[in-house]
Amino acid sequence: MAEAVGVGSNLEVTPTWAIAAVCFVLISISIFIEHLFHLASKFLSKSRRTSLNQALNKIKTELMLLGFITLSLTVSQGRISKICIPRDVGNSFLPCIDKTPHSVFEEETTCKTEGKVALLSKKGVDQLQMLIFVLGLFHVFSSILTLGLGMAKMKKWRNWEEETRTLDYQFTNDPRRFRLTHQTTFARRHLKFWSNHPVLRWPACFIRQFCGSVSKTDYFILRHGFIVAHFAEDSKFDFQKFLKRALDNDFQVIVGMDLWVWIFSVLFIFFNAHVFHDHLWLPFIPLVILLSVGTKLEAVITTMCLESRDSSTVVRGTLLVKPNDNLFWFGKPHMLLCLMHFILFQNSFQMAFFSWSWVGTHQKNSNQLCPSFIHILYINFD
Repeated sequence: MAEAVGVGSNLEVTPTWAIAAVCFVLISISIFIEHLFHLASKFLSKSRRTSLNQALNKIKTELMLLGFITLSLTVSQGRISKICIPRDVGNSFLPCIDKTPHSVFEEETTCKTEGKVALLSKKGVDQLQMLIFVLGLFHVFSSILTLGLGMAKMKKWRNWEEETRTLDYQFTNDPRRFRLTHQTTFARRHLKFWSNHPVLRWPACFIRQFCGSVSKTDYFILRHGFIVAHFAEDSKFDFQKFLKRALDNDFQVIVGMDLWVWIFSVLFIFFNAHVFHDHLWLPFIPLVILLSVGTKLEAVITTMCLESRDSSTVVRGTLLVKPNDNLFWFGKPHMLLCLMHFILFQNSFQMAFFSWSWVGTHQKNSNQLCPSFIHILYINFD
């Protein structure tokens, strides 16, 4: 009899040492993570990187929100599984093509008596909790990786910034020197035969983003244009430090999950049904947006070069470009950050869903066929 009690037993018949051990491990992990966040916040405060500190608080808020969602699912698991829906409704918009109808549902007793199926089974709630947990981990990891790659890219720009203080750079860009616009390095890079033709310009900008999207010449010219627009031409302004602060501010924008991001997450889950053939288009949305943003940024640089050429055929010292918000889509550069925010989240969602599906693929019913991009990858790699 005692042996039967142990199967699926509750806390009342569970050894207290087992409960205490599990609680001790979970509390230790929580305290360790909290300590890491505290050390990171303390380091960022000492470094005066306020924006990064605010981004860290956003990450903490996101993890807390995801934890609250999973807690709510745990508390309401029983009630959700007791919500009954008609069988024909339950078999619509399935992620997989099921050859054995109703096999994916865990029919509750109340639903069986009514000839219906559960809205979401207890096992389905558990799997949804795991998906949310994995999504949170991948989103935090993707955010930190994005910041790390940005900082690694800017280390190269630090050498370029230091070069602007050398005598060779000051001699080459002496305001007393005059040159024709088309003879400058920046013009030779961007003023090609395709520059004056919008039809050819966009394909060329698309290709250029893959081969040195920001060259040393581009950095020098954009730096000079920014300094002239905001300071004196001979200012010793550290443009690289400004970019570092701008990176922190931009990262604060793209990290976290706003309301519209949550709306898209729900839409991603909904369109995962096989009737939408999501494997043919959904995973490629962030790639298309990323390539479009890269092409647009290259086009902005080329357009500034064209405007400088049209304004003057002679350059005094350094070619002067004039930054202009109207060069961006709808005159809103901030829109690019929103697109990057969307790309970051959808990539996190796809990676989380891929990992979650990869683990669950071995446990899937052989009578189910899931024609998704994720399962195609699994078949190829297995």
